[in-house]
Amino acid sequence: STFSASDNVLFSLSGYMKEKSSIAVIGLSIHTAPVEMREKLAVAEELWPRAVAELTNLNHIEEAAVLSTCNRMEIYVVALSWNRGIREIVDWMSKKSGIPVSELREHLFMLRDSDATRHLFEVSSGLDSLVLGEGQILAQVKQVVRSGQNSGGLGKNIDRMFKDAITAGKRVRSETNISCGAVSVSSAAVELALMKLPKSECLSARMLLIGAGKMGRLVAKHLAAKGCTKVVIVNRSVERVDAIREEMKGIEIVYRPLTEMYEAAADADVVFTSTSSESPLFTKERAEALPPVSGALGGVRLFVDISVPRNVSACVSDVGHARVYNVDDLKEVVEANKEDRLRKAMEAQTIISEELKRFEAWRDSMETVPTIKKLRSYADRIRASELDKCLQKIGEDALTKKMRKSIEQLSTGIVNRLLHGPLQHLRCDGTDSRTLDETLENMHALNRMFGLDTEKAVMEQKIKTKVEKQQT
Repeated sequence: STFSASDNVLFSLSGYMKEKSSIAVIGLSIHTAPVEMREKLAVAEELWPRAVAELTNLNHIEEAAVLSTCNRMEIYVVALSWNRGIREIVDWMSKKSGIPVSELREHLFMLRDSDATRHLFEVSSGLDSLVLGEGQILAQVKQVVRSGQNSGGLGKNIDRMFKDAITAGKRVRSETNISCGAVSVSSAAVELALMKLPKSECLSARMLLIGAGKMGRLVAKHLAAKGCTKVVIVNRSVERVDAIREEMKGIEIVYRPLTEMYEAAADADVVFTSTSSESPLFTKERAEALPPVSGALGGVRLFVDISVPRNVSACVSDVGHARVYNVDDLKEVVEANKEDRLRKAMEAQTIISEELKRFEAWRDSMETVPTIKKLRSYADRIRASELDKCLQKIGEDALTKKMRKSIEQLSTGIVNRLLHGPLQHLRCDGTDSRTLDETLENMHALNRMFGLDTEKAVMEQKIKTKVEKQQT
C-alpha cells in the first residue's frame, strides 16, 4: 500500500526482487550510426545536467550520466529493472531526437553490468575511438565527472565507474604508449583536406577555420605543423583567437568576426568548421552564392566539417564547385599506423581487465553496507526495548542521572562488544577476492540468522524514493 500512491509507477516488489539493480549503457557511435542520426541525439555539454535530471526522473532509473561527443552519444545508468529501464531510455531518446523507436533500435547498442563497465573503460582508453588511442576522449570523460560534481547529478555507482574509467585511460596511455603516433579528429581533418588538394597547391591554398574552441585550436595547430603559413579564423569573440595566435608563433593568424563569415568563406579554398551551432552555417544556397576557387585547385572549394550537429548541410555537395567532408569521412585517414596501435590495444585489455576487476570488487563490497546498517538498527532496537523495561522495573525515582547514564552506557557497551565480531566480518575493501567471497557469505548468513531481509528493505526504500520524487 505504501507504493500505490503514484498511478504512474507500476511497481511489483516481488518482480524487482528477482533482479538486482543493473549498470547499463545504451547509445550509438560512429561505429553503429551515421552522422545524420548522431547529430539529432547530440547533447551539448552545458545541457548534460538537464539530461541527467530528466533521465533520473524516469521511473526505473536511479543514476545516470551522458557522454555526448562528435563520434558518440552514450547514456550510462543504474536501472532498478533492466527491461523497464532500457525501454524508458529508448523512449526518451526517441522523443528527444524525433527518430521513431523502430528506426533508433537498428543503430543502438546496449550493454549490461561488466560489459557496460568494460565498454566505458575502453572508450576512456581510446580503444573505441575512430582514431585508436586518441587523447581527447579521456578529457571528455573527465568532463562528465566535473559536470556531475558541479550539478550534483551523478550517483555513487556512476561516479565511481567514471573515475575508475579515467584511471584506466591514464594507465593505458602511460603503460602501452598507444597514443604515440596516433592522430586526432582534428589532425585527421587536416590530413584529409591536404589529401584532396593537388600536391603542388597544398601549402598555398587559402585556409579558413570557423570556430576557435578545442577542436578548432587543434586544427590550427596541425595546419601550422604541416607548413601552412596563414589561416583565417572566424569566431564570435577575438579572445580565443588571440590565445591561439599567442600559442602558435610560426603561422599568421587573421581574425574575422562571425558577421564576416560568408565574406571570409568567399576568399577561402578550404573551409574547416568546428562550432557548437545547432543549425547549419552553410546551406546549399549559401554555398552557391560563393565564387568558385582557382582553377589550379580544380575549381572546387573544400568544406571539412568536424562538428556534430553538422555545420555544413549535406546538400552543399550538390553544388558543382563544392565538396563536403564530415567526421564519417575521416576513416580513410586513420588507417595509417593502425596495425601498430592494434597491437598496443591488445596490451591495453590486460590493464582494463585489472581496473574492471577492481571496480566490480568495490561494487560487491558495497552490498554489505545495508546489512551492517540493518544489523546495527536491529540490535539498537532490542537494546532500547530491554533498557526501557529495566528502567521501569527499577523506577525513575530510584535512579540518579549518573546511575541512569551508567546503565545506558553499559547496555550500549554490551551491544557494541557483541556486534564487533560480526561487523568486522562484513567489512571488506574488495581488494582480495577470497576475502570478498567470505564477506558476502557472512552477509547472507547474518541476513538469514537475524531475519534482516536486507535486499527487500533496500528495494522498498529505492521504490519509496522514486514514488516520493514523482509526487513532488
